[in-house]
Amino acid sequence: MKVLTPQQVKQYQKHYSEPKLFSKIGKVCKRAGVKGVYNALLLFYLLKDKNTSLEHKAIIVGALGYFILPVDLIPDIIPALGLTDDLATLVACIKTIKANITPQVKENASKKLSEWFADADCI
Repeated sequence: MKVLTPQQVKQYQKHYSEPKLFSKIGKVCKRAGVKGVYNALLLFYLLKDKNTSLEHKAIIVGALGYFILPVDLIPDIIPALGLTDDLATLVACIKTIKANITPQVKENASKKLSEWFADADCI
């Protein structure tokens, strides 16, 4: 891990404040976190849909399996980067099968998301 010089520390310190930190964390988590969960839920409900082809179900299971797997291309414990490969996998899967995502699948995902997140309107 690279150690910052005293000059670099001073440079970054002037940008730090607790309100700015929590504001940034909130924005990032809402955008990436809720959107990522929504994408996973879309795939989950599409997987359960009887009209989804076996080929697409196999793709979905692969993407959700990768999402769940704790050891992957970029380990999930790495701050800010750890989930990028997981989210990219979900997005790639959705792009591949997006024509099959029905309004009912979207509604089911949104309902579940609303149960978990009070402000799910940020998706």
